[in-house]
Amino acid sequence: MNTEERKEFNKVYWRFLWSAILIALSGCLGNVVDAIIVGNLIGEDAVSAINLTRPVVQFMYTLNMLLATGAGILVGVEIGKKNMPRAAYFYTLSMAACLIVGLLITAAGLFCPGTATGWLCNNAHLYQLTFDYLSIMLLGAPAYMVMWALSTMVGVDGSPRLVSIAILIDNAVNLSLDIVFIQFFGWGIAGSSSATIVGHVVGIVIMFWHFRYKDNHLQLLFRDVELKLKNAFSQIISQGAPLAIASVCLTLLLYNANSIVLGTLGRTGIFAFAVCMNLLQIYNLFLAGVCRTIQSLGAIQVGKGDNEAFGLVLRKSFSFITAAMILICIVVWVDPNVISRLFGASNPDILAESNHALRIFSLSFIPFCYIYVIMIVYKLYAHHRMALFISFALSLTVIPVLWLVSHFASELLWYSYLIAYAIEALFIVVIHRMSNLKFISQLKT
Repeated sequence: MNTEERKEFNKVYWRFLWSAILIALSGCLGNVVDAIIVGNLIGEDAVSAINLTRPVVQFMYTLNMLLATGAGILVGVEIGKKNMPRAAYFYTLSMAACLIVGLLITAAGLFCPGTATGWLCNNAHLYQLTFDYLSIMLLGAPAYMVMWALSTMVGVDGSPRLVSIAILIDNAVNLSLDIVFIQFFGWGIAGSSSATIVGHVVGIVIMFWHFRYKDNHLQLLFRDVELKLKNAFSQIISQGAPLAIASVCLTLLLYNANSIVLGTLGRTGIFAFAVCMNLLQIYNLFLAGVCRTIQSLGAIQVGKGDNEAFGLVLRKSFSFITAAMILICIVVWVDPNVISRLFGASNPDILAESNHALRIFSLSFIPFCYIYVIMIVYKLYAHHRMALFISFALSLTVIPVLWLVSHFASELLWYSYLIAYAIEALFIVVIHRMSNLKFISQLKT
């Protein structure tokens, strides 16, 4: 790759990366915006209630990874091979599956929202707030599923800028309607959930503009001449499985962590934990952007067989995520009090607990981000067993550490994540060296 080609590729990389970061706003910052507005308009307990419903959002995101993220990789590879009918077929199956799953979740929400709330919240003081937020969220499940899936596909198909615009408008609508629904309509916490769904619907409508372009490859195609339906779904699920497994584990972690923190530290602790999980969303904003860039732009280079360009994607991605994490840590350590107050905290005890937790968690999320990116790299290099190991361990390592610390050293509870990720990182290094897996050379020169 000569100098001019490298400059052009750099432009393409940054275009993909920033659009991917804006795409991540839908999943990452939607909840943060809700929590900030809800915390200031309703109160601290409402922030805790939103955090208690987060495992449901993560569960839907898991299904999207299984059905759409893996398919997005396949679509990118087929576009790179110029096999447009196959790319269209994977796109069609993925979008249809996401819509059907969203409708099934809506049906479950209509019949048993109380049961789901009971699983998530065992605190009588927080139950009604959790129920009100969750009920609307379940009804809007198709909007969540289609929004995330369509943003992946349209971005891979060469319109990341359109996706960026759609996500920005989505969040602007969400922010505006949060205030309208809560402050002026008097809908309470249900208004926050409703605003998120309306924002997603607006984003979906905007992204459909992509299909007006004559050169788009996302045509509806329900049959492939060579590839059978069963085999197509098998490929989609195989590609998305490591990410989905990691997300399943994260769902279990969120559920168990909420229960342990609520049981150990009470309402003060669960608010502090909620603020920390919103801080994770900021990390995840950049992490998801990097991962989407590797999956989309990187998959296209894999399809072309261009190892040099793929190595450049990896090097730039690791450099960017490192710089982003350092910046976030500096901001948090300088003045965590600003972040706590941003979510409506005013009680001195709650502020003190939140500030202490934020500083520790800002460091804990650094190994988490590195481990997650490395899992994507293992997957693209076809080291499937290693990717699956990381998927399971990424979150499940934290659960036993949380339980042990809560029972034997509860004053160190906030260090549980940092301890668990350090243990996992050590295991990955040992297994990598024992297996003699060679992809680090792509990150050099």
